[in-house]
Amino acid sequence: MDQLAKTTTELAIGVAGLTDYLKLLLEEDAHLHKVWVVGEVSSANHHRQGCFFTLQEPDGSAAISCVVWKSQLPRLTTAPKVGEQVTVLGQIRLYPKRGTYQLTVWQVLPAGEGLQALRYRRLRARLAAEGLFDEDRKRPLPAYPRMLAVVTSIQAAAWGDIQRTLVQRSPGLRVLLSPAVVQGPQAPASIAKAIARVDRDGRADVLMLARGGGAVEDLACFDDERVVMAIAASPIPVVTGIGHQRDESLADLVADACAHTPTAAAEMITPSLDELYQEQVNYLQRAGQVVARRLQHAQAQVQSLRTRLQRQRVDRQLTQHQKSLVWQKQQLISAINQRLQHQQHQHQLLQEILVTLDPQAVLKRGYAIVKTAGEIATDANQLPPGTELEIQLGKGKVKATVSANR
Repeated sequence: MDQLAKTTTELAIGVAGLTDYLKLLLEEDAHLHKVWVVGEVSSANHHRQGCFFTLQEPDGSAAISCVVWKSQLPRLTTAPKVGEQVTVLGQIRLYPKRGTYQLTVWQVLPAGEGLQALRYRRLRARLAAEGLFDEDRKRPLPAYPRMLAVVTSIQAAAWGDIQRTLVQRSPGLRVLLSPAVVQGPQAPASIAKAIARVDRDGRADVLMLARGGGAVEDLACFDDERVVMAIAASPIPVVTGIGHQRDESLADLVADACAHTPTAAAEMITPSLDELYQEQVNYLQRAGQVVARRLQHAQAQVQSLRTRLQRQRVDRQLTQHQKSLVWQKQQLISAINQRLQHQQHQHQLLQEILVTLDPQAVLKRGYAIVKTAGEIATDANQLPPGTELEIQLGKGKVKATVSANR
């Protein structure tokens, strides 16, 4: 017994030694330097030093303590919340004084549905920043489409609903089916190819992307970026008719119009013959009312003019106008006669002035014009003796020579 106690004492190690050994095993293990752990947050306590939380298996069969220090909190993608499933990145650390180990966390990411929601939010934010959801880029639907292209699964119940709705509302509308897989991992690429197929065909003037209801995971393909970009690149308006009750899918947001069911989408695109007939009836009724009002107004104007004519004696007005014209004619003739007399008097005065100024008339009174060398002589001193002169009388001319001048 003493020997056993002695041997046990020699083999035993202290608590610190055991703790140091375990610490060395844990912290020196390369696999535990950076370890990803997935689990459900069962508790979370925010402290001034950081966030302390517990990560456990969904069935509660295992748990581990975790800590995110204060300096690392702003770098987290998401904060630990009780009840959420997350994936954390961290390192195992052992604390000797408490004899416990915990996971020092550097990053927290959502897992499961939370991860899908994060990816959805990030993609939605990026596409919104690119302007794909802006209202000003959405195009109006044609009022009377000639051909409708439908992208859906030919086996889906939605295709039958669409056909029945189109036959009831617009039986003459031509329909082009571009089949696609609308569920599963192959769906995004298949939908994008179906939309591109419609674009290459070029006959349709509006496109419908349709699928019936389903679980969230079944409708995930309509949040795929490939589908969104295919819709945005379509040269014709796109209407989505995806049967779901959750928030709008990214395909709904980028489409020019959206409805919650394929049937509602078909009704949105096609005008109803009954509704068109009723619109025509209403239009004809309104047109008839407008014509009747205008006719009544015209008749009232005619009656008003007739009354005014009856009140005014037309023959009396004509007589007055004739008298006015006669008086104006007399005034005009009088003015012309006065102007003519005045002009005749002026003409006589001018004739008398011309007579007095006529050189022949002066010569006839005994005067003569003396010229020398073709010039009229006016100064006797300038005519020395011997100068030949030409004298023009009232009748005829004579030539003379100056014998003397005084």
